[in-house]
Amino acid sequence: MNICVVGQGYVGLPISIHAARSGFTVFAYDVDKEKIQNLIQGISSSPESSNEEILRLQADKKLIFISNLRQDFNISIYVIAVPTPLNEHNQPDLSYLKSACNAISEVIAPKSLIINESTSYIGTLRNLIKPIIDEKSKLTDLLYAVAPERIDPGNHVWNLSNTPRVVSGLNEVAIESAVKFYKKFCEHIHIVSKPEVAEAAKLIENTFRQVNIALINEISEIAVKSNFSIQDAILAASTKPFGFMPFYPSIGVGGHCIPVDPSYLIYSANQVNIESKLIEFANIINLDRPKVVINLIENYLGAPLIGKRIQVVGISYKIDVSDIRESPVLALIHLMRSRGAQVTWCDPIVGRYLNETSSKLDLNIDLGLIITPHSCIDLSVWKNAGTNVLDLVPNTINYGWDKFF
Repeated sequence: MNICVVGQGYVGLPISIHAARSGFTVFAYDVDKEKIQNLIQGISSSPESSNEEILRLQADKKLIFISNLRQDFNISIYVIAVPTPLNEHNQPDLSYLKSACNAISEVIAPKSLIINESTSYIGTLRNLIKPIIDEKSKLTDLLYAVAPERIDPGNHVWNLSNTPRVVSGLNEVAIESAVKFYKKFCEHIHIVSKPEVAEAAKLIENTFRQVNIALINEISEIAVKSNFSIQDAILAASTKPFGFMPFYPSIGVGGHCIPVDPSYLIYSANQVNIESKLIEFANIINLDRPKVVINLIENYLGAPLIGKRIQVVGISYKIDVSDIRESPVLALIHLMRSRGAQVTWCDPIVGRYLNETSSKLDLNIDLGLIITPHSCIDLSVWKNAGTNVLDLVPNTINYGWDKFF
């Protein structure tokens, strides 16, 4: 069976690889021609597969990278895995999703299955994707399903295969077809009654994290003012064997999911005239967190940041991952520079951002900030030199210094 995965980013490429491994002939489509050319050459940063495997799957004609869709590919299943970011007004930007639907509608054959993996607001499959494709294709027998992605880049325990897959569709045939597809490479399938349940589940998962991170960030400010260790308090609370899950204070939230999904849930709420005060406040708290952290740093130094030489360890949003989408580190760097600090950064995994490049750990600085300590960075350089360092990493790992908050 031929399938097409629309979008070859952090979500789409792993789906393409797993489906190809399972015996499907996969047309891996992306409008970014440079990306497609790199993938054809086996150049990929995906932790789901080696570059050698990508080349082997291509040689076996199980994985075919394309930048144009054609009817003669005889595709039976389309999996949509495109970005769904927020625009400058913090509202859903569905331009990539709409473009994907338009591209599919031009070549889709009767009785084909369309599965949406892209995160979006509740009702997207029924009220956006289906109307666009039905109207433009003029077909009335297409099948529609949803299976929201749960990719966690860099996670060495939970991956695409063993993470439970939530699936639903607009009718029983669509559900059965989608389940049959995912069973080829997913160990656990959880079927829900309607697409809106699956779409809501994805938004709930990450809004839960956003709200709890905001809560602990707020409590950490109380800890500073009240002169007690928030880390010790979290550890103490974690001794309760039920009813509690630990979260740790941070400089904010990054990645595509936690900063974005809650805003899609707010949008969904607004569609039915519900005001989401708690979620909105959680967004505000975490977006403002870099400002709070800078004030704490100035208090620690006992002076403004003007002229201070500061180096940041890690600008991506997650350890051992190169993804910088919505990274709060970038906001923190911008704010420190706006206050007159001379800021450099060390992140060999990212390597280059805009017109800047990663620097080696510098000993000639006033302050080092550990934020995203990739395993390839040797922090003992600072430790052995007695460098003034603050650990801002939201976990319990001891990198050689006490947690700053």
